[in-house]
Amino acid sequence: MNRFHVHVHVINLDANIRFYSRLFGAEPSVRETDYAKWMLDDPRLNFAISNQHDGQVPGLSHLGLQADDREGLEAIGARLKAADAVTLAETNTTCCYAHSDKYWSVDPQGLRWESFLTHGAATTYYAPVEGQGVSATGCCAAPAGASSGDDCGSGRCSVPAARQVVAAGARACCG
Repeated sequence: MNRFHVHVHVINLDANIRFYSRLFGAEPSVRETDYAKWMLDDPRLNFAISNQHDGQVPGLSHLGLQADDREGLEAIGARLKAADAVTLAETNTTCCYAHSDKYWSVDPQGLRWESFLTHGAATTYYAPVEGQGVSATGCCAAPAGASSGDDCGSGRCSVPAARQVVAAGARACCG
């Protein structure tokens, strides 16, 4: 069974941790100086908040589906590919204090969706992909108002793999 994911950018992390802890009746399962995450079973939700990065506006960053296993992620990826909706596929990425494989997509309104499988905890919010030779500014950090038509090759893209997508001739929004 997949888990619904919501990621919100916040101005005051501590105030938001207090609010959401009361709302959910639970403390975060992950708490860092710039990030917190609740893994809830009722409702089955991965809810994350983080400080704003690179001029992002507070509010909804993206929605997503967290797969429980590789088969679940590939089933989601197959549906997105069939709809020609994958803007970026990532493997072995480090983002939000986790190691994950992901499919990023954008709905018709421009809302970003992250479908992912987490396969371990990380000690940093973001780390560049080994061997890419590209410096990055942080994960989950597309420019405010970005959509699937935005050019990630501008240096603002936070995900090294997105530059490869753009280099291959595709126009994609980075996660």
